Amino acid sequence: MSSVKILLAAMWILLDGAAVGASPVDDIVKRVEDNLNGETAYMQFTMVVQTKRSKRTMRMDSWSIGQDKSFIRITYPGKDSGITFLKVDKAMWQYVPRIEKTIKIPASMMLQSWMGSDFSNDDLVRESSLSEDYDATLVGEDGAEYLLDLQAREDAPVVWGRIRMHISKKYLLPTRVSYYDEEGMLVRVLDYLEIKGFGKRFYPSRWLMRPQAPEKAGHQTEIIIDHAVFDGEIDGAYFSKRALKRFSR
Repeated sequence: MSSVKILLAAMWILLDGAAVGASPVDDIVKRVEDNLNGETAYMQFTMVVQTKRSKRTMRMDSWSIGQDKSFIRITYPGKDSGITFLKVDKAMWQYVPRIEKTIKIPASMMLQSWMGSDFSNDDLVRESSLSEDYDATLVGEDGAEYLLDLQAREDAPVVWGRIRMHISKKYLLPTRVSYYDEEGMLVRVLDYLEIKGFGKRFYPSRWLMRPQAPEKAGHQTEIIIDHAVFDGEIDGAYFSKRALKRFSR
């Protein structure tokens, strides 16, 4: 064998070894994303927003295709019923029937609270992709879970500098996600609870978001998935600006 062939063979062995080392973690992250999103999803869910002084309940329907398109309609309480939200790619709009007005939500408002909850407009838009915008490292595991650190890639258009994720080995779904800002400060913790079967897909039926800022002690937002259908037919008519008013009632 010539020295050139020996060198090429050695390079392939090194490259193959590097790929094997990285692939399992990357595959975990990608499969978690796929398991959370599905190709399509229709959901009916309840959101309970709790502060130190009050508790508020909302109910909603949502339709989505992957991570790029989603439509949400509030059905309860009466004063908010008919408010709709549309997300297409990275753009987001809201329709308020009380004033018969469609509002485009600008990028400057992405971190603001969504409907007074501990979720943000950015959570609705989900601009970032864990598999595309973060470098994942396996930092620990036990018999039940993986523990991953996801570091934002340089110049990635993301809100969080680092994300720590606990992932169920059985379902390849997150059980707890901790979000850190660019300075490394823990901002919020999201627990995914009570994994249930919805058709052929397993999915966390309760989400509990808790902000970590001292001034928000006692605040939390809980989402309860009451009904869900994954990977079924979704009417494309939901994903145009006309749909905001058309499907408001």
